[in-house]
Amino acid sequence: MVKVTLRPNESQQQLLRRFRKKVARSKKLSTLRRKRWYVSKSELNRIKKKKAARRQKRNTRKKKQKLSRRGY
Repeated sequence: MVKVTLRPNESQQQLLRRFRKKVARSKKLSTLRRKRWYVSKSELNRIKKKKAARRQKRNTRKKKQKLSRRGY
C-alpha cells in the first residue's frame, strides 16, 4: 500500500504528483494490469520471444547506424 502524507506548504498538485511517482515506482499498477487476464505459460514464452527478437533487431539497427556515421 502506497501512502503519502501532506508536507508543510505543499500544494495538492505536488502531493498528487508525488503519489503518482510512488505508485509508478512500486509497480503495483503494472502488475495489476498484467494480471487482469490469465495468460498461459506458452503464451508468455511466445510474447517474451517476440520482444527479444524486436529488441535484438532494434539493437542491430542502432549499431549499423553508429558504424555508418563513422564511415565504416
